[in-house]
Amino acid sequence: MKKIFLLVAFFATTCTQQIFAQDSKSTQLTPLLTAYYGVKNALVNSNSADAAINAGSFLKTVNSIDAKSLPSSEQAAFTGLQNKLAFDARHMSESKDIAHQREHFANFSANFFKLAKAVKLTSGSIYYDYCPMQKSYWLSAEVAIKNPYFGKQMLTCGKVAEELK
Repeated sequence: MKKIFLLVAFFATTCTQQIFAQDSKSTQLTPLLTAYYGVKNALVNSNSADAAINAGSFLKTVNSIDAKSLPSSEQAAFTGLQNKLAFDARHMSESKDIAHQREHFANFSANFFKLAKAVKLTSGSIYYDYCPMQKSYWLSAEVAIKNPYFGKQMLTCGKVAEELK
């Protein structure tokens, strides 16, 4: 009986380790989502200094990821977008002009959405929001609209265009 119990315990441990190993690979890009939300929240608050800092964090993170270390299902999506995301993040991090940061944020968001659609970045929902005044999108962790393109001027302007689960 002890041998059967030990065999079952060993098998369960081995399977659990493989599942966690697969999960850790798929979450390697999650810090990008956290950094993206930092940029977005700074723009919502019309804080160009914080937007620059968070964009710098995003840039450092995106440049530190080796696409070859990602699962093959994620490599192509990330490789195709890594330089585009880095380009806009660099421009936002080097600027203190909120209008310039918001211009780059539009492309940044469009490219990041492509990554979010191709790769599961979080176990929660990601909301793809639309600003009709700017004709641009952004990603959010919550349903409530907080517009990064106009900040406090038009904080709740926009709508949820899509939800990624």
